[in-house]
Amino acid sequence: LPTKMAKRTISFFVVVFAVVQAAACRHWKRNSGFHHSPPLPEGAQPPKAQWFTQRLDHFDPQNEATWKQRYFVNDTFWKKGSPVFLMLGGEGPASPVWNVVGAWIEYASQYSALAIQVEHRFYGESIPTKNTTLESLQYLSSEQALADFAYFRQSMSVELETGNAPWIVFGGSYSGALSAWIRLKYPNLFFASIATSAPIQAKLNFVEYAEVVSNSLSTSSAGCVDAIKKATTAFETLLKTETGRQGLTKQFQLCAPLNDDANDIATFAESAAGNFFGVVQYNKDNRAFEGGVGGNITIDTLCGIMTNSSAGDELARYAAVNSLMLKTYEQKCLDVIGRAV
Repeated sequence: LPTKMAKRTISFFVVVFAVVQAAACRHWKRNSGFHHSPPLPEGAQPPKAQWFTQRLDHFDPQNEATWKQRYFVNDTFWKKGSPVFLMLGGEGPASPVWNVVGAWIEYASQYSALAIQVEHRFYGESIPTKNTTLESLQYLSSEQALADFAYFRQSMSVELETGNAPWIVFGGSYSGALSAWIRLKYPNLFFASIATSAPIQAKLNFVEYAEVVSNSLSTSSAGCVDAIKKATTAFETLLKTETGRQGLTKQFQLCAPLNDDANDIATFAESAAGNFFGVVQYNKDNRAFEGGVGGNITIDTLCGIMTNSSAGDELARYAAVNSLMLKTYEQKCLDVIGRAV
């Protein structure tokens, strides 16, 4: 069983991850970043989707509701008795292409393993509820997700007759954290965990993420970070008044007028910052590998805009970066205004 601190970490992580990654995730749902799969190798045939009957709530024995969870299987290399590799889904759709490419598939070939990828609840086509109201989103947590994967492993080991074959979990970033936690929480079910780039320590105000972004931007130009700071200061000042918000609505091409709603303002600020966060996180080779739109936009591109004094003051350059992203992802406006679900 996990320690008290580990339990807190596991149950709290979804909220923390949302705070830390909000800007990057909002930006990269614009058809890029981790929401893309790599190109399919020539001659490769990705597996078809399969569906597992999953429980909605693993911690309420009186709740018998179920839903269909998507998964993919590559049994090309598998020999009975060999390991079972389980790739845990993260905060995006699962792609069958990952069942035929990547280091874990190379390991599967080497160790004659069965390779299974399971999609995370509430992402891709694995949607447990009919809507995303607050009542429904109570079921979106890393704790429920871990229980999903554990229940999946228990059921599939019987269905596939894996016997005593060791199950090894894989994951990267958020799903990397899940892979580490599931080994901690369910050591009787999982023999080992491969946790890549896994932020396993939950922290509400995760300033280190922004520090990495800042350090990366500074490698391009000494004045880049300073220009962003000045733009941010001006941005925050204008957010405090109605006149300022009206100006920002026009300058940043918002889909609807920005009001004084705290959530809308936070979403707007995160989206503007996310233009930088996303490029840093998926700079150059990472983005090209995953085939995402806008692979030509790099740290140097953004810093080139932010240090170009002929493009106006720092806030104007900040807005120019936003305009570049909207154009690149073929969006007519930036949608940051919340609506009732």
